[in-house]
Amino acid sequence: MNLTVRETEEKGQQMLKEFRDFAMKGNVVDLAVGVIIGVAFGAIVSSLVGDIIMPMIGSITGGLDFSNYFTGLSKAVTANNLADAKKQGAVLAWGNFLTLTLNFIIIAFVLFMVIRFMNQLKRKDEAAPVPPKPTRQEELLTEIRDLLKKA
Repeated sequence: MNLTVRETEEKGQQMLKEFRDFAMKGNVVDLAVGVIIGVAFGAIVSSLVGDIIMPMIGSITGGLDFSNYFTGLSKAVTANNLADAKKQGAVLAWGNFLTLTLNFIIIAFVLFMVIRFMNQLKRKDEAAPVPPKPTRQEELLTEIRDLLKKA
């Protein structure tokens, strides 16, 4: 299958056109926007949890920091902090797992509250009274009134 340079260029241009058409479809662009907004919102929620909620929980519990709790899996592990203990040998970093689990629960709860609030706002918008459709008799009377105004 020997293609000429011109045929190869045409196939390349066709493939680029197909890719452009695919990339510009509404769903792909919407997904890209959603991912970008999701990353930005994730940073906000992570900051809320890490900078506001966890310090409050830490102050209530006396400054507990679970992320440094571990169990050494060999006798060679004698360090008092997780970073040094990992250098000495295998450790079970259960405190870090507990911290990440608590962060997940807090983040999930915050997202639940945000979505719940948004749904309440949406329901209020949907519950706005819609004026009833005029009856046939009212429509006829309106037409008669408009005709009398013109006369």
